[in-house]
Amino acid sequence: MKAARRSFPFCWGRLPAVLALTVICALAAMGPAIAASIPLFDRLEALQTAYPEQIAAIELDALVMRDGTRIPIDDGEAKEHQTKLARADIEDMLSQIYPIGRCDQGAPPPRDSDPGRIRNDAFFRAVYGSSREIAESRLVPVDWFGTRLRFTETGGADQALAAVARDLAALGRSFRKYLTPSAGTFNWRMIAGTDRLSAHSFGAAIDINTSVADYWRWAGGKPGNVPAYRNRVPREIVEIFERHGFIWGGKWYHYDTMHFEYRPELIAIGRMAEAQGCPPD
Repeated sequence: MKAARRSFPFCWGRLPAVLALTVICALAAMGPAIAASIPLFDRLEALQTAYPEQIAAIELDALVMRDGTRIPIDDGEAKEHQTKLARADIEDMLSQIYPIGRCDQGAPPPRDSDPGRIRNDAFFRAVYGSSREIAESRLVPVDWFGTRLRFTETGGADQALAAVARDLAALGRSFRKYLTPSAGTFNWRMIAGTDRLSAHSFGAAIDINTSVADYWRWAGGKPGNVPAYRNRVPREIVEIFERHGFIWGGKWYHYDTMHFEYRPELIAIGRMAEAQGCPPD
């Protein structure tokens, strides 16, 4: 349940000398519902750190993008999981902690735990491009085991994918069957069964070999009701992607084990949780 908002005009975006007051004000304004293991302020800071060239400021009620766009942090609406997926605000997008390191117990994800699937469309469009043409103009080639994949250069995502490829190559040829052929990167399209743009639309996701992948829809799942979890992708591959800022769809209740998506803010928030002893969301 989202708390009713109050106005604290002196809070966000002030000088560092009042940073502590900023934190207190922001948390008070948002209410106890977000005062979970990682405060919303810290989650927003991780988001800005991940995209410093796109996010100019964090204000009490909005992200301010460098083009002047203001994106509300909290729309004030209490949402069930499927509603969050359909029309997420920024708080919703950061509400689930991606389990990493010691916080990753390797168990099938609990119901509706989908950290990273909840995306705010306005944010993604502001960061990566509001149209196919703009998003495509920011793609650069990245070497992927003898092929060239187009990936966004936004936020250093292309460099991160290149680093992933180098580290994966060091695993040896026995892992190659999981990685090639890639099922694709950039593809301006809606997510199957929805009217929401896929992360592939922005060139910020890569699908690995589908022949060794598992996907909840292929298994006959319905939104909110997924059959038994399956995965064949080795942990070594997942850990390398995570090391360079990618989340893995195999850690979603609505699992998609071929899918890796550049989300350094969620990796950073997951590391915060790990440092705190893995408290719940």
